[in-house]
Formats: sequence, C-alpha cells, structure tokens
Amino acid sequence: MTIRRTESDPPAMTYSKMRGVVTILSAFMKQRRMGLNDFIQKLATNAYACKHPEVQSILNMNPPQETELMNEHPSPPPSPSQQINLGPSSNPTAKPSDFNFLKVIGKGSFGKVLLARHRSDDKFYAVKVLQEEGDTEEERGEAHHTTDKLYFVLDYINGGELFYHLQRERCFLEPRARFYAAEIASALGYLHSLNIVYRDLKPENILLDSQGHIVLTDFGLCKENIESNGTTSTFCGTPEYLAPEVLHKQPYDRTVDWWCLGAVLYETLYGLPPFYSRNTAEMYDNILNKPLQLKPNISNAARHLLEGLLQKDRTKRLGCTDDFTEIKNHMFFSPINWDDLNAKKITPPFNPNVTGPNDLRHFDPEFTDEPVPNSIGCSPDSALVTASIKEAAEAFLGFSYAPSTDSYL
Repeated sequence: MTIRRTESDPPAMTYSKMRGVVTILSAFMKQRRMGLNDFIQKLATNAYACKHPEVQSILNMNPPQETELMNEHPSPPPSPSQQINLGPSSNPTAKPSDFNFLKVIGKGSFGKVLLARHRSDDKFYAVKVLQEEGDTEEERGEAHHTTDKLYFVLDYINGGELFYHLQRERCFLEPRARFYAAEIASALGYLHSLNIVYRDLKPENILLDSQGHIVLTDFGLCKENIESNGTTSTFCGTPEYLAPEVLHKQPYDRTVDWWCLGAVLYETLYGLPPFYSRNTAEMYDNILNKPLQLKPNISNAARHLLEGLLQKDRTKRLGCTDDFTEIKNHMFFSPINWDDLNAKKITPPFNPNVTGPNDLRHFDPEFTDEPVPNSIGCSPDSALVTASIKEAAEAFLGFSYAPSTDSYL
C-alpha cells in the first residue's frame, strides 16, 4: 500500500506493487504545470520566432515536427490520439498493434502490466496499460475527446521482485543482503547527485535482472530539485517504510531515503520491516517511539549500520552530513569494491537462472495465470509512450513537444 495525502484528503489509496511506470505520468504532470506545452505552442505559431536559431534548437528536439514548425502556416498540434514523442529514447511511430501481448505479469488499480513482444524485431518489453474511461475535457476547453487506453513500454526485467524472493526465502544471509543494499545505495546516491529524492524504497520497487543485479523501479513519488540542504514536506510513501519526520509531517530531506534503505536492509536480514505491526496505527507509533530492536544473529557492522540508518532524528542519521559517501564508507560495506560494483563486475550472490524472456518463474502465478484481455492492443484511440527504465532519470530532465496531457492524468 502506498499513500500520498494531507489531512484534508480522503483515506489513503491502495496501489499495486507493480506501479513502476507511474514515473512517466509524474514527469508529464510536472512539465505540464511548468507551462512547457503552452510555451512550445506559442513558439510554433510565431513565424518570426521560429526563424531564431535558439528557438530552432528547441523545436528540433522533435524532428518529426520540425518541417511543420518552420512553415509560415504551421499545422495545428496533434490530437491526443496521435503518438507522443518523449525524446531520443522513444519511438514516435510506435502503436499498440505493433506488439503481441503474451502474458499478464502484474496488475493493480491503475491497470495491468503485460509481457509483450514487438512484431518487427521480436524483442520483449513490459507494457503498462492504463485504463481511461469516459469523455475527458481538456483544461483549456479547446477540445473534447475520449481516450480508451494509455500504454507505457519499458524494459522487461524478469529476475523477480525483491519482495517475491523475500516471500519465498523469508530472509537472506548477510553477504547477499549486503550486495543488494550496496547496489540500492549506489542507485540512491546517483539520484541524489541529480537532486532527486526517491521517497518510496521498498522490496516491491526493487527488481532483479536476469543476472541478479538490482534494478530500481517506480519513480512516481520522486521529488526533484532537492539540493543537498533542501527539504520538502509532501506526506507520501508506504506505511511500513515511512520515516519519523514524514509521519510528524515535518520538512524532510534526502536522509528519508537512507531511512528507507535501513528499513529494507533490516527486512532482508530479519524477514519483516523494523517496526512492523498489522495494526497501522500501532506501527506508526512504533516508528515514532519504539526503540530499534536488533536480534543478535547479525554482525556488529550490520547492527551499527542499521542503528545509523534507522536513527529517528534525521539530523543524526547516517548520511545527513555527506550523503552517499557516508554510506559507502561504512564498515559494513568494507568488502565492497564500489568501482567494480558500479561496473557490474561483482557476481551477484543469487542468479535467477531464467532461461529467456519467456521464463516467468519469478512472477506471481496470480498474474501469469490470468488471460490477456482481448481489447489490449486493439483500441484505435490509444496513446502509446515508450521509455527505458535505464533512462528513467532522464525523464525528469525535459520533454519534446507533446499535446496536453491533462486527459491522461
């Protein structure tokens, strides 16, 4: 369950554990609020402005529309049912009918995640299909249309969720937990270097690739533009992993991610989050007030790291002074060569041993046994967005021209 609300909001919504592609929606919303769409449209309809070299360089971000934008009488913006170009990682001509949809590999309140194979190159992708119902009026009131489905095409990762493997094995031995914690910490450190706070680290959002390396997914709750001393205050996250300062509705900073790293490391070593209770109110009280309890079956280095990461006072938490540098220099990670880790030269302690893209052994049969809906990939009034998990960070840096996205959000 993931929550994002304030005191005046309705009760928390429940999301599925397969919400990885919500990052694209979040980034789209951010750009819309910044007025990028209106700005580009004004440039595109001003013949004089279009001739300015710097304006041309902006408009050239979307080569398929470059010729039209340079005409004296430019064509109107594409309709919402036309394809959306999100930059160099996307295919502006892709459409749902280009794919064969093979299996359901996840589902939730937003829609379904399906294994799909591209018809032309036989490559496999994970496609999130969001359902849209009814007519949606654009904010500007200039158009009225119906969008049936929205498709997101991402890298297909089939080593399984960390959550799935934890469920099967209950907990991991310390070397395996250390490897995962190191790769997760490296990913968080990279996001922080881009002034992005992740805010929703949990085993459901951590995937293993076919070799057993960590892939961080679901950037839907990321917060951008948080400098090293910056804070934010949105109440969001997942109950079991909320930091005390978030529960207190106080401003919080990057160290919220290090709390979550501590919670995930604790869970990999002990089988449950550190302050877990079936009663959510009791769990919140535990997070705020209960001292951290560590059983004696872990090393002193692991104990010291957990105590530093799960420090209730964020100003004393490990990472509060020098961020990721403090984490990687901790004695718990002394066996880790960070250069080798980042280069994926360290052999993962667990190999998913998948035989190929069709090997779905690490997906819950609850999903894979479900039939693929006949309507998937057949709607003529659908929008398709392509992106790469490996390029997820770039999604926050800007988009080329696109139609209004209010109807998709």
